Amino acid sequence: MVRDRRRLLAWLLAGAVLAVVLALYDADRTGVSEPSAGPCPDSALQCPGGGTRPGSTPSPSADPSADPSASGAPSPSAGTATPSGAPSPGTSTAPAGGPCSSPGACGFPDARTTGPRIALERHDTGDMSVKTDGTVIKGWDIRGSLDVYANDVTVIDSRITSANWWGINLRPGFSGLRVLHTTITAVPGKGPDNGGVDYAVSNMGGSSIEVGWCDVSVFGNALSMGQGDLHDNYVHDLVPFRNQGGEWQHTDAVISGGGNKGRLTIRHNTLLNPVPVHQGASAAIGLFADTGTVSSVVVDGNWLAGGAYALYGGGPGATGIQVTDNVFSAEYHPNAGAYGLVAAWNAGGAGNVWRGNRTADGRPVVPEPSP
Repeated sequence: MVRDRRRLLAWLLAGAVLAVVLALYDADRTGVSEPSAGPCPDSALQCPGGGTRPGSTPSPSADPSADPSASGAPSPSAGTATPSGAPSPGTSTAPAGGPCSSPGACGFPDARTTGPRIALERHDTGDMSVKTDGTVIKGWDIRGSLDVYANDVTVIDSRITSANWWGINLRPGFSGLRVLHTTITAVPGKGPDNGGVDYAVSNMGGSSIEVGWCDVSVFGNALSMGQGDLHDNYVHDLVPFRNQGGEWQHTDAVISGGGNKGRLTIRHNTLLNPVPVHQGASAAIGLFADTGTVSSVVVDGNWLAGGAYALYGGGPGATGIQVTDNVFSAEYHPNAGAYGLVAAWNAGGAGNVWRGNRTADGRPVVPEPSP
């Protein structure tokens, strides 16, 4: 009798172990990483297929009770609320005139005002696909990249160190991506473009995305999109590299290729491009008509330095371009860019406005007429 009970208990224990193994296998098969060097690790991200993976632990949070992801399920409302304690986007502007010694000294974003505000937990995710609407990633130190195939995804108070083509990429057909208070950087020499890493944040679709209070470095074309809201970011220390074609990759702190389907707003950012011209420097802000006409762009209250020209204004067909109250710095070149302050500005374009722009020492900036 006792022997039979022991045998029964042994069979039950073996069955329980088998069930756990199968559950882990199924969770791994249906997770968000494709592929992933680590698990779907905590309650800030819900794995498709139901629930978080076993062994997950909550992400650090400045206030767990206020964390929209604390329940373990994505919070769609997190994609619309301004982060607690954060200033309104782009509301802190530089002095209207007079000299500025540095971005931070004159109220522009720098390392002190951007990036995560809380302690981070490391996650070796690898190159991860996010496919659940409303996903919130908070408090992660990600070694990998995020490829977003979902709506209303929020990445906040995190760090991404990428060796992929991008740090974060939004795929066509999806919308609502917000990247806030996050450091996005790359590993020089480890990227797929002949060692280079091209984009910190890329918007491949036709919807708007928000990038705010982020510390961005190393990438070739850091913030790349036709439409979006880019505010209060610190983009710096871009790294030159030869691309797969053997040529120096053109570098821009912000780049837009034209043909945009909505408004692109670039407001109150520090945008630095220290790359030498002979190693591919293009601009601090490059508005190029590569894939269509450039239209409906606001460039307001930014600190700009570096590139061949600090600003490319969209070319002869550009319309609805408003460039106001920006500061052009001589920290890399006497005229902000290696060849000058501004190029490709269409003064006669419908809705184009140039007003209140100046150098860091207080002189007005007036673009030369385009040929």
